[in-house]
Amino acid sequence: MAPLDEFRDLVKALHHAGIEVILDVVFNHTAEGDHTGPTLSFRGLSNDSYYILGNDKRYYKNYSGCGNTIKTSAMVGYLILYCLRYWVSEMHVDGFRFDLASILSRGLTGEPLEDPPILWMINTDPVLAGTKIIAEAWDAAGLYQVGRFAGERFAEWNAPYRDDIRRFVRGDRGMVKALAQRIVGSPDMYPHLCRGPNYGIHFITCHDGFTLNDLVSYSVKHNGANGEDNRDGNDANWSWNCGVEGVTNDPNVLAQRQKQVKNLLTIWAISQGTPMLLMGDEVLRSQRGNNNAYCQDNELSWFDWDAVSRQQGFLRFVKGIINFAQTLHIFKHDHPLIVTPQAIVEPAIVWHGIKLGQPDWAETSHSLAFTLRYQKYGELLHIMLNAFYEPLTFELPSLSQGYHWKRIVDTALDSPEDFCSIEQAPQVNSLVYEVAAYASVVLFVRG
Repeated sequence: MAPLDEFRDLVKALHHAGIEVILDVVFNHTAEGDHTGPTLSFRGLSNDSYYILGNDKRYYKNYSGCGNTIKTSAMVGYLILYCLRYWVSEMHVDGFRFDLASILSRGLTGEPLEDPPILWMINTDPVLAGTKIIAEAWDAAGLYQVGRFAGERFAEWNAPYRDDIRRFVRGDRGMVKALAQRIVGSPDMYPHLCRGPNYGIHFITCHDGFTLNDLVSYSVKHNGANGEDNRDGNDANWSWNCGVEGVTNDPNVLAQRQKQVKNLLTIWAISQGTPMLLMGDEVLRSQRGNNNAYCQDNELSWFDWDAVSRQQGFLRFVKGIINFAQTLHIFKHDHPLIVTPQAIVEPAIVWHGIKLGQPDWAETSHSLAFTLRYQKYGELLHIMLNAFYEPLTFELPSLSQGYHWKRIVDTALDSPEDFCSIEQAPQVNSLVYEVAAYASVVLFVRG
């Protein structure tokens, strides 16, 4: 019983510190693998009851990428439900993130179901009513359900957010329209306005794929150490090495990489929705270009605590931008922003380009600006994003007499000028602002 008591004590301590516990659950496959794998549990009990098999019952349908796929029949469905109930009622966790959750929407032979029984059981179970449930709304066989996952309660990992923000920041063409959608909570993907934008979990990196540091240091994956001839891991990383592949001492390349990671985190912090940050990104942890390091139980995947002292400047930026966003009411709002300059009570957004009121949605555009206003709380922000290879001069909205914009973020500046608290932010005394190449700027005024 000691491990159970220790886990409960852990949950209790985290709750006391104001931290919820979301358990990552993998109900899509087991360690028994394919037909060549070991017999450890379900295979020896009732192979056909627990797994989706092929026409030739010796073989498994592999929608998980791990050799087998759990069959969510009534029997297995109740097993899953009882597991979830146990972790909530006995271990007091606050919710679950379902790995490759789309597999749970497949039928007995692997066909996608319109109304998957197990997902509706989870949606409506009274024991789970107060928990947070999050879906990784795809599987390894191409079933992709982001924006249309079953049920009313499931939040979803927003993978298009990850890809579109990466592509804009590295300078891809035709990304400005998509960028705007992602910043305001992806209403093009989540038209169910009653759910609100916070049901979308937006992230730049996660446990799968490149770390934030590697995203700006490697243009291709380097998975040779995994023993699969670099065939494993995702090839579509939307990364850019900023001129040199991997480790370098070139000061220009290092400066460019610093700007890029700060650009990514700035957009992430000021986007509507629920943000998710990969542990280690706050101190620029690297896996040396390996984007599938699950099998590396060594320095490649371990957390180097010495990085906390080595990366004090960057860590300060990350803590600052998170604290800034979390303390403003406009980033806590759980309804879509109104697109108008005239909003009185509800928070609103107005799009711009380098000219006020003239956003450039063209294929060749690499910049976007917008004003956020929450008049009820006296919050006004102006944000400028430049993914072009040259500086751009943006017009700034004029303010009432006696008010001046304050510069919170300029990712082109070195620490500690790259982020300034509202109290310490320098005043901007012009109605234009030159944003450096590949840089982001956040201005703020309260009043």
